[in-house]
Amino acid sequence: MTRSLVLAVHGSPVPEAGATVARLADAVRRLTGTPVAVGHLDHQTPSLPYVLADRPGAVVVPLLLGDGYHRTVDIPAVARPFDCLVTRGLSGEHAVALALYDRLRAAERAAGGPADAVVVASAGSSRPGGNDGTLRAVHQLTLLLPVPVTAAYCSASAPAPAEAVALLHARGFRRVAVATHLLAPGRFTRALATVPDTWAVAEPIADHARVAGLVAARYAGAGVGARVGAGLRESAGAEAGLRAAVRAA
Repeated sequence: MTRSLVLAVHGSPVPEAGATVARLADAVRRLTGTPVAVGHLDHQTPSLPYVLADRPGAVVVPLLLGDGYHRTVDIPAVARPFDCLVTRGLSGEHAVALALYDRLRAAERAAGGPADAVVVASAGSSRPGGNDGTLRAVHQLTLLLPVPVTAAYCSASAPAPAEAVALLHARGFRRVAVATHLLAPGRFTRALATVPDTWAVAEPIADHARVAGLVAARYAGAGVGARVGAGLRESAGAEAGLRAAVRAA
């Protein structure tokens, strides 16, 4: 029997966040041929418990870029009473790094040219291992970009994005861009837009095609017997190409 697919998202009071996640859900629906529901942990409705109560046994894909409290504690605790399967989140995957790369390049083009240094700005976590996804993204972008790449965190960890940008300027870099390691618009993306002396600030990545492919792959990997359409097979092929590109860089 095919299980429902539920995206577990943090939620945001910013209206654009819901629209961004809705575009992702539509893309995943096209890839898998399966209805996709969205459950929120905070700020928005419907809540994750409400959505899962109507879909016992669903496959829950945490729409999170780190393995902090929400991914390791909060979501599994919500899903357990409904006998739901919780997949891994999106942390550290090549698809995420390439989505970041695409968004960064688009921001650089809009600014008038490439940056000479890049800050990867994420939400941040104080939990052990919670920032590993950010650090993996930094490593992968370092392989793909000919400029220095460093991490920064909007909360819970240091350095903050403004501090990271200032440190790079102090080292002599003039075109410092921010690769936004965040999924949807919210208070952190608004804060990044006001960081002084940035050359370009990239858009968040939830509605990027590579993220949709990664979510669809998480669902298919759960062994639910869902139809895997041509789009997902193409995404898998692209993912293999990314891995080769990172290895060869």
